[in-house]
Amino acid sequence: MERKINKAAVLGSGVMGAGIAAHLANVGIPTYLLDIVPRELTEEESKKGLTLDHPAVRNRIAQAGRDRLLKEKPAPLYDKDSISLITVGNLEDDLDKLREVDWIIEVVVENVDVKKQVFAKIEAYRKPGAIVSSNTSGVSINEMCQDCSEEFKKSFLGTHFFNPPRYLKLLEIIPGEHTDPALVEFMMHFGEFVLGKGTVLCKDTPNFIANRVGTYGLQVSIQEMLRLELGADEIDALTGPVIGRPKSATFRTLDVVGLDTYVHVAKNVRDKATDEAEKAMFEIPEILTKMVENRWLGQKAGQGFFKQEKTAAGKEILVLDTKTLEYKPRVKAKFASLEAAKQAKTLPQKLQAIVYGKDKGSEFLWNVLKKTMLYAAAKVPEIADDIVSVDKAMRWGFGWELGPFETWDAIGLEKSVARMREEGETIPAVVEELLASGKTSFYEKAEGKVAAFHIGGAFRELEEKKEVINLAALKEQGKVVVKNAGASLIDLGDGVACFEFTTPHNALGVDILQMFNKAADEVEKNFTGMVIGNQGKNFCVGLNLAMALMEAQDENWFELDMLAKKFHNTVNRIRTMPRPVVAAPFGMTLGGGVEICYMADQVQVAAETYLGFVEVGVGVLPGACGTKEMLFRAMENIPSGTPTPVDAFPFVARAFETIAMAKVSTSGKEAIKLGYMRPTDRVSINQDHLLYDAKQAVLELDKRGYTAPVERRIPAIGTTGFASLRQNIYGLRESGMISEHDELIATKIAYIMSGGDVPAGTQVNETYILELERQGFLELIKTQKTQQRMQHMLAKGKPLRN
Repeated sequence: MERKINKAAVLGSGVMGAGIAAHLANVGIPTYLLDIVPRELTEEESKKGLTLDHPAVRNRIAQAGRDRLLKEKPAPLYDKDSISLITVGNLEDDLDKLREVDWIIEVVVENVDVKKQVFAKIEAYRKPGAIVSSNTSGVSINEMCQDCSEEFKKSFLGTHFFNPPRYLKLLEIIPGEHTDPALVEFMMHFGEFVLGKGTVLCKDTPNFIANRVGTYGLQVSIQEMLRLELGADEIDALTGPVIGRPKSATFRTLDVVGLDTYVHVAKNVRDKATDEAEKAMFEIPEILTKMVENRWLGQKAGQGFFKQEKTAAGKEILVLDTKTLEYKPRVKAKFASLEAAKQAKTLPQKLQAIVYGKDKGSEFLWNVLKKTMLYAAAKVPEIADDIVSVDKAMRWGFGWELGPFETWDAIGLEKSVARMREEGETIPAVVEELLASGKTSFYEKAEGKVAAFHIGGAFRELEEKKEVINLAALKEQGKVVVKNAGASLIDLGDGVACFEFTTPHNALGVDILQMFNKAADEVEKNFTGMVIGNQGKNFCVGLNLAMALMEAQDENWFELDMLAKKFHNTVNRIRTMPRPVVAAPFGMTLGGGVEICYMADQVQVAAETYLGFVEVGVGVLPGACGTKEMLFRAMENIPSGTPTPVDAFPFVARAFETIAMAKVSTSGKEAIKLGYMRPTDRVSINQDHLLYDAKQAVLELDKRGYTAPVERRIPAIGTTGFASLRQNIYGLRESGMISEHDELIATKIAYIMSGGDVPAGTQVNETYILELERQGFLELIKTQKTQQRMQHMLAKGKPLRN
């Protein structure tokens, strides 16, 4: 039987339940969100004369969860309109709706008895074969369904999302003893290809993989902090990006998660572990017990290990003194090993600089990493079938760049194990087995292929799905066609090449422009088409601002003019190339990054893409075809075929506002809604599949019989439209909402988008609008206030209002 999930139900509308419902809506799955019926009226409900029998009261809890999705930041929904796919109800009146759904997800309180009661209700209503899963973070899958029918057990498993469900990649799949293997395979595939997750197969053990290892590491971190008398602020400096961990590091993460939630997860292992030494490691530290008693639960309570207060100097973040339980100003971590790590170039070098240092910071990090790695290695046979699953779970669930075994390789397996032996540590069997085989690392790489050590002594090559294209591996395999300091052209196979940026932060400069022209020559001669994409942290942050500012300060206007012309010529060269081009943006795609996408015939955008024109923040306007393209795309949205002409002004005004207000999308889908992308552009939910999806789009365009676009013409809104836009800008200036320089920038943009000094209805072409755009860019960059904005952005990383 071929399984499909066309509709779902989420039982429980708390933070996790509502978040899961939101992500199902993100991928287009209609979802019921059900919760318990309130037993008392609120004061507001009483004033309205409502009773406990009124539907608004009975659905209040689920409705509150749904409403919260529109307010939360970061946004749980790709597009707020997707909220329409979520229908609220309650667990008394709406259980019959379960007969309609293909997947029922339980997200109620972490109490096995409560879960059993919920499953008894589900059994009475679910249709045969419907999938039932629990989002539990640690309750036994087998225990919670032990009273259910055999058919229910075959269709039941754990699906553990991480919070927030939209953003954290990990989805742990936990089969029970009776779960149908075909269902497990289906959910592993569905999680990856439909939900965009990194799916990891787990065993039914306390806290599964990620929370088991991650909580252990947090326990060790707290213990070592107290032993070494360090502060939470100092620990976070040691355990953040410098070692490949998220900015929230250790204690900021605890505050975000909630100390009460963390304590619950830690107690789960303590209560269920059979080894006494392990139980002892999961005992809750006294400091956490006190903080929970005081309701200092972290971010949701306004204070935890950190607290924000208003002072005479403004807002200040204070840190908890674990001895006095009073808050004090943060201090800058001063460790020689930390400074050495910051100067190192690669992550392995950074880790080695700290763990093999000679100060208190080194001692802390060595002990935390040592104990966490030893624990992970000791638990592999119990919690997972292989080390790869553990590393993936930690990378995808906790945001680590390197999992515990990858970290071990990074610091040197032989060197670190020798030190551990000297310190009297017991080395787990899996590590002893590896070393006895003569190998010195858990992973081996050759010609772009990676093999990992498996229990039993063999190295197995990691199987990559065809949907996962690895540019680094292709480069190691000699697939680079041509390159320079700023970019590379890589052969993806099947006649498709990939243009990859390689500049710092993927900022646009002359090297990239030169490479685009070389790439165009190669693609026209030897390829079917081209993908513009990369696998950096972000797709492209825009123009190399430092370069542009330096030229402006030196008054090299000729050079800046030539740069603008090069951008325009490059855009035109790629757009008119007789081969299909597809751009694959993701992450931060700003300014010139958007304009790079406008070179393409189609865009395959990642769901997690934050795309927009932010040029006004640095005092300029989109000058490499962005202003022109937003105008022409706005005109494309005007309905055609109507008996009378449709007024173009509202469409142009909307596009003008998007640029002038520097709107940035919160997702790939919203980028389409804002008009940055076309409705025909596509969204990849799983970013790991982005380049593959873009490659397939190139092949599809070629198969349909590709022809390059010709220059477009549109009727300008002209001087009449410009006057209307100018009036709106003037009103904003008079009300104090924008500065004088903002007014100047907005006026330049309005002039270009109006078509310049021409009567309304005048036909204008792309070349003409591009020339207006170039002039506007150069006029603005010559001003002192624009150069001040650029300088401020480079120095402070945020815009200046001047």
